[in-house]
Amino acid sequence: MRYRYLDLITAFFVVVLVVSNVASTKVVVLGPFTFDGGTLLFPLAYIFGDVLTEVYGYRRSRRVIWTGFAMLALATLTFGVVNLLPTPKDQAGTAQAFSSILGLVPRIALGSLVAYWVGEFINSYVLAKMKLLTQGRWLWTRTLGSTLVGQLFDTSVFLLVAFYGVWSPTLLWTVFVSNYVFKCGVEALFTPLTYAVVGFLKRNEQEDYYDRDTNFNPFALR
Repeated sequence: MRYRYLDLITAFFVVVLVVSNVASTKVVVLGPFTFDGGTLLFPLAYIFGDVLTEVYGYRRSRRVIWTGFAMLALATLTFGVVNLLPTPKDQAGTAQAFSSILGLVPRIALGSLVAYWVGEFINSYVLAKMKLLTQGRWLWTRTLGSTLVGQLFDTSVFLLVAFYGVWSPTLLWTVFVSNYVFKCGVEALFTPLTYAVVGFLKRNEQEDYYDRDTNFNPFALR
């Protein structure tokens, strides 16, 4: 079956991942929150993930998650290789600026990839199972519930892999709480928009998938 909007959602999903990964190289302060810059945009990835699983099912969402993982890995690898290549002497300042922004430390790059993979698959799995449990009712319970679980693993894995032993335990905990509360708060704030998008897609795609006989193995791409 051909879908009208699946490729568009996939494109938005991938762009959000790559841009938020680049923005995560800077720690920012916004009111009471202290978090990496990618947190401003990254919650949208979970909203897209919720929409994908709710409308198209876990199997198609799994393909999109792997697509995002591949593109994120490609971007990270490209930035790393470019950062290692020599630079003309008259471009030393530009090279330093590039390195400070896009020359991702291997631990940060690895943490971002692993956290994304773990968090997104857990988010999709929880939402698919909750949809069966609620028989398709109360969409807000599964969008928020899946995000609470997925973001818990995503944020924890990223900070532990990328910054454990580099940042103090106090800063790690502060950033974790800020990230987690902010990301889940954005999901809750965008709930009315999620309802609108899900409703639009279900009507226009004529799809409302239930994962009753789905193989939830994340490596089962066929």
